[in-house]
Amino acid sequence: MERICRSSIRYSLLSAALPATAALLAATVLLAATALPAHAAERFPARPIRMIAPFPPGGSTDFNARAIQDKFSDLLGQQVVVDNRGGASGQIGTRIVKDSTPDGYTLLVHTVAFVTSPMLYDNAGYDPLKDFMPVSMISQVPTTVSVHPSLPVHSVKELLALAKSRPGELIYASSGIGTNAHITGELFNLMGHTAIRAIHYKGGGPALAAVVSGEVQVGFSNITQTARLAEAGRLRPLAVSSLKRSPALPNLPTVSEAGLPGFEMVAWHIVAAPRGTPQAIVKTLNEKVKATLSDRTILERFDRGGMDPFYTTPQEAVAYLKGEQVKWQRVINERHIKGQ
Repeated sequence: MERICRSSIRYSLLSAALPATAALLAATVLLAATALPAHAAERFPARPIRMIAPFPPGGSTDFNARAIQDKFSDLLGQQVVVDNRGGASGQIGTRIVKDSTPDGYTLLVHTVAFVTSPMLYDNAGYDPLKDFMPVSMISQVPTTVSVHPSLPVHSVKELLALAKSRPGELIYASSGIGTNAHITGELFNLMGHTAIRAIHYKGGGPALAAVVSGEVQVGFSNITQTARLAEAGRLRPLAVSSLKRSPALPNLPTVSEAGLPGFEMVAWHIVAAPRGTPQAIVKTLNEKVKATLSDRTILERFDRGGMDPFYTTPQEAVAYLKGEQVKWQRVINERHIKGQ
């Protein structure tokens, strides 16, 4: 009887402990289950990133995206895929990024039209500062004033004289309303008191092709595109738009030197994320952009393209964009430019 009683007691104690043990196990499993997603959420990136360039291949925005793509991927530990979504002077691709989930997996690479398009179009569909969070600027690159070799001019002064003698007859190729080429062309008209007309193409690549083919006489393309065509004799560059000469074409004078004192147009490129992207993710992306722009291979690639790396903090990028808005609003107002 004694043995039976002790057994009964041991069984009774074990039975009482089982619910508590089960509860403890259940709590442990629940804690682990809730901890896993939180841990996963901290790990960024966990899958490939799409980087939208809102212009066709062949232009400066596409060049910048592809120039940093591989190193950026290596540093992030995930593939960065460049996705060209051209149209409407960059507005289509920009709106895609604006409307995407703000989780760091859809980024935008853009240029001057990022700030000029909303000034020109009532239906641009975005505000560069309200709808986006800048990650960092990535480059600056001067524009060149170039002509087709058949045009009988060899300097900015000769181009100004010809344009004034034939008002409205000369045509320049634009990559779209409000884009780098368009804004540069209108600044040239404003400061030179000329009336060179714009024909708008779907991007920098098609615009440059129009000048090379002789379809139009004048082009305002970035130096990355111009240098190789000048060497082949397919394009005649007259001047560079920055205030300092470019190492890519060191013998080429600046527009300011060549006839329009104070003329300056430096195109820039930026990486941005949709508004609402967590600050921790923006910080991670900014750090990787900085490391990418410090890489020797990237520096050499930019140098060959006539570009200067241009790293900023997100806050510095915001300040830079605000300055660009003020600068180009004046040109837009004085030239009475409006989106169509």
